[in-house]
Amino acid sequence: MRTTTSPLVTARRSRQPITIADSFGGWATTNTPREELGAFLRSRRERLTPGELGLPVAPRRRTPGLRRAEVAELAGISGSWYAWLEQGRVRTSEQVLRSVARALRLDEAEAAHVLSFAEENSAPSDRRARWVSMNLLSLVDSMTPNPALVIDPHWDLLAWNPSYAALLTDPARLAPEHRNLLWLVFRWPPCRDLLVDWESEARVLLGQFRAKAARSPGDPRYAEIVNAILADPDAARWYGDRETAAFHPAVKHFRHPVVGDLRLRYVKLAAVDEPSHHFLAYLPDDSAAEAGVRALVAGAPHVP
Repeated sequence: MRTTTSPLVTARRSRQPITIADSFGGWATTNTPREELGAFLRSRRERLTPGELGLPVAPRRRTPGLRRAEVAELAGISGSWYAWLEQGRVRTSEQVLRSVARALRLDEAEAAHVLSFAEENSAPSDRRARWVSMNLLSLVDSMTPNPALVIDPHWDLLAWNPSYAALLTDPARLAPEHRNLLWLVFRWPPCRDLLVDWESEARVLLGQFRAKAARSPGDPRYAEIVNAILADPDAARWYGDRETAAFHPAVKHFRHPVVGDLRLRYVKLAAVDEPSHHFLAYLPDDSAAEAGVRALVAGAPHVP
């Protein structure tokens, strides 16, 4: 952990590989991107029914959802090729994946997740050191009284200002491996009361994280985080459903035990000079929230 005399805190740690049980959606450190893509396509195929797509339904149909051959016909590819795609045995192109996404009636976030597996666009995960540039540190500091922080590709918290610590809890008080957005949402009990729409927020966050983690199946930190959050029954159920989501700017509703209701606009920006880092800020959405965030740093204690 790196600390300075400023209110900003950064964290560093060493990690050991952890393997995740296949019973929770099949994601494990041994999966390849092709295998993860195949498992995701299979999960979506099994959710559809022939009737939803106007296909004839046999009276004694045993296959859950659509048959592979039916998806292949809808996508305009051979049945063998689609079977190999689900089995993780073939290279994938964007054109084929777009056709499959349409055939499976994937929504925008699910289609984006599938297209991220196009092999001509794939790239190794960023494993740069977890230090934060002075420019980002200064930006986070300057956002006070508005909560702000910097996260890495695993959504580990690298730096934050006093407002963020007062809004949630001071990450410096947590064990290094717990300074993570996913861990806070699913394993830090006060979060369920702090976020008014906790279930909706948690499912979206988990879907975004799952889509990110699927691109680096051998990354031990992703495995460590998933292994930790699967101890939560809600996280285990939703993760097993292979839900995905894309980021969209939103207004988050907090019910803080000290300053009351806060409606904050959630902003996420990529750092051009540090592409592996993201800057996050919570900006007041109304005058009440403006007064609330000022109260957060005017001596109001943070959530324990």
